[in-house]
Amino acid sequence: MQKKVTKAVFPVAGLGSRFLPATKAVPKEMLPIVDKPLMQYAVEEAVAAGIDTMIFITGRSKNSIMEHYDKAYELEKELEAKNKTEILNLLHSVIPPNIKCIFIRQPEPLGLGHAVSCAEPVVGDEPFAVILPDDMIYDGTRGCTKQMVDLYEKTGSSVLAVERVDPKETDKYGIVRTGESKGNYAAIEHIVEKPKPDVAPSNLAVVGRYILTPAIFEKIKNTGRGAGGEIQLTDAIADLMKDEQVLAYEFEGIRYDSGAKLGFLIAQVEYGLRHPELKDDFKTYLKEFAKTL
Repeated sequence: MQKKVTKAVFPVAGLGSRFLPATKAVPKEMLPIVDKPLMQYAVEEAVAAGIDTMIFITGRSKNSIMEHYDKAYELEKELEAKNKTEILNLLHSVIPPNIKCIFIRQPEPLGLGHAVSCAEPVVGDEPFAVILPDDMIYDGTRGCTKQMVDLYEKTGSSVLAVERVDPKETDKYGIVRTGESKGNYAAIEHIVEKPKPDVAPSNLAVVGRYILTPAIFEKIKNTGRGAGGEIQLTDAIADLMKDEQVLAYEFEGIRYDSGAKLGFLIAQVEYGLRHPELKDDFKTYLKEFAKTL
C-alpha cells in the first residue's frame, strides 16, 4: 500500500548573503512579507497539503526559526492579562496543535542534496516533500504542495515543480527535458544543474518544490560534488531516474523568487494588494505615489 506524504523538509541553513546586511543577524527565512515571515508561508503551504511533520534543516544563527515555532509563554501570559484575545489566537495559529516540528543542524553548507540527506533519520522509508521558502508560490485554492501531493498519490512517482523561464537564465536553475506531456505533467528524460543557455536541454526550470521517494537518500550518498562544488540534489535525482520515473509538474500559481531583492519587493507589493485589511488603502497609496514618479 502506497504511503502518504506526511513529512516536509525545509532546508534553511543558507547564509542569505544576497540580503546582507539585513541577514547578518536575522535569517532570510524570517524576513517578513507583509505581516508573516517567509518561513511561515512555506509551513502553511505544507499544512494545507495534509503534512503534519515539519523538518527544518538549520545552521548556525538560525535559532530565531526555532523560536518562531516554539511556545512563547511570557508573551502569551501578557496578552491574556491584557485581554488581547484576537492577537493571542493569531499567535496560536502560527503552528496548529497537531503539527510536529523537528530541527536538525546541518554541520556545514555542502549543498541542497546534503541538506536533504540530513533529514533521513526522521523521514525513514516514507515519501516526503522538500520546500524552499525562498520560492513563494501563490495559489488561492489548493497550494502548490497540495497539487504535487495529489499527483504523487495518483502516480506513485517523485514530482518536481517546474516552470518556463527566460532561456538566458537557465544557468540559475536545474533544467529538465521531458517526454510526452500528459496535461500539466510529463516524465523527465534529462535533468542538469545550472547549464549555460547554449547547452541547456530546454527552458523548463525546477523551482523550490519536490515530492521525493525515500530512494533519493541512497542516491545522495553516492553523489559527488557538482556545480559550485556542492552536493547537488539535481545530480541525485538524475541518478534516481535510472531506477524509477520522476515527473515534471507545471504547477498552477504565481512564483515569487523572494531570495532575490526584486522578487522580494514584488512579493511585498502583490501580497499587500491581496491582504484583507490593507489592500484598499495600499492600492490607493500606490496610485497616488505613482503620480509623483
